[in-house]
Amino acid sequence: MTSSPTPLHLQTRTIHAGQSPEPHTGAVMTPIFQTSTYAQETPGGNKWAYGRTNNPTRTALQDCLASLEEGKHGLVYGSGVAAIDAVIRLLSAGDTVVCGDDIYGGTYRLFVQEWADRGIIFQFVDTTTAALEIPDGTKLVWVETPTNPLLKTTDIAIISKKCRQVGALLVVDNTFATPVFQRPLTEGADIVVHSLTKYLNGHSDVVGGAVIVNDDGLAKRLAWIQNSAGAILGPQDCFLVLRGLKTLSLRMREHQSNAQQIAAWLVQHPHVKTVHYPGFSGMISFVLDADLEATTRFVQSTRLFTLAESLGGVESLIGIPAIMTHASVPKETREAIGIVDGLIRLSVGIEHIDDLIADLTQAMNTTFSPTN
Repeated sequence: MTSSPTPLHLQTRTIHAGQSPEPHTGAVMTPIFQTSTYAQETPGGNKWAYGRTNNPTRTALQDCLASLEEGKHGLVYGSGVAAIDAVIRLLSAGDTVVCGDDIYGGTYRLFVQEWADRGIIFQFVDTTTAALEIPDGTKLVWVETPTNPLLKTTDIAIISKKCRQVGALLVVDNTFATPVFQRPLTEGADIVVHSLTKYLNGHSDVVGGAVIVNDDGLAKRLAWIQNSAGAILGPQDCFLVLRGLKTLSLRMREHQSNAQQIAAWLVQHPHVKTVHYPGFSGMISFVLDADLEATTRFVQSTRLFTLAESLGGVESLIGIPAIMTHASVPKETREAIGIVDGLIRLSVGIEHIDDLIADLTQAMNTTFSPTN
């Protein structure tokens, strides 16, 4: 009897999963199939028919992402929000979604200003509390872990059990953790979503999203939505994400190492009130002991940390969530959960740690100098 092959490690699958040398030429890198249509041998009888429905470059990326998340099916979209939108399209008017109260501003905007008007009911709660109860009749539970921007974590295994008790689907946005640090499907989640724009691509040159599932029925419904709504990721961008994935494990190790050291430095700084860091990955948020004017001066004083939205690239970014990424969340809602004007979010890149801390030091000195 032949034994099963040993499962490949994640860093090996980032390079090989879903990808084989191109059979006609032997090209090692997956080609960019820049085509809208395909020649058919018989009418309607070919696997490849039309570029919106499928594309070999896209298929390679989808298969790779499914492998990394320990899933069976992957689907990619033109943005992270498009991926989120595709999942909500599984629901009907009158369905209830229990959603984390600390989520990406674009997700909140889509839920409250678009889908709520179409009859989906959203209840925003703290999913990180052990006392969380999911009401009977809930169709879907939406979790970010770590959350954005306060970086709180949810026990996926515990919340998945609660979802099963009421028959709700559990969706986990795994953008901040990546499959390097967390694989929600193995802990009971039904659906994993990603903004490919962030760590998975890792080079700030692609906007994209992904959904990964194990259930064949869910995959069929999502593929129907992907093809019907058409919010697909183009082959050029698929190629770039495949390229970025090859260094995911290496990059995340450096992001995490730098973030851990910066978090420790911030904790000791006299002008920092609070530091939010879950202990892994490369995202940090912290509250300055300052008003919005001084906070703005600080983020405009950094030289290596670029003042910009987004995250997860090799370069370090800095921003104020209250007036940038989460500006669409009402002020009273933001402040109730801790997104205050003095909150700063860092996407820690892979530059040398001494240079990054020196940059934050000079920005602190500039902001809190006696002349200011």
